[in-house]
Amino acid sequence: MSSSYIVTLKSSATEDDIKKAAQDITENGGEVIRTFNSVILKGLAAKIPDSYLDNFKSLNGDVVDFVEPDQQVHTQ
Repeated sequence: MSSSYIVTLKSSATEDDIKKAAQDITENGGEVIRTFNSVILKGLAAKIPDSYLDNFKSLNGDVVDFVEPDQQVHTQ
C-alpha cells in the first residue's frame, strides 16, 4: 500500500537532487504527484509505498530534510 507524503529537501538541494529523489520513488513503486523547486520549498509530493518509506529516507538522507504525511490543513 502507498501513502501520500510531502518530501522536503534541504535548501542546498539541486535540480538533479530533486530528479534523483523522484526517480528513486518511481523506480520503487511510488508515484510523484508534483515537484517543487523554489527559494521557499524544494521537494516533492508523492505516493510512496509503505514498505519502501524507511529505505527512501535512509538512501536519500544527505538531501532529505524531512518526510511528512500529506494531509489537509484547516484554518479558522
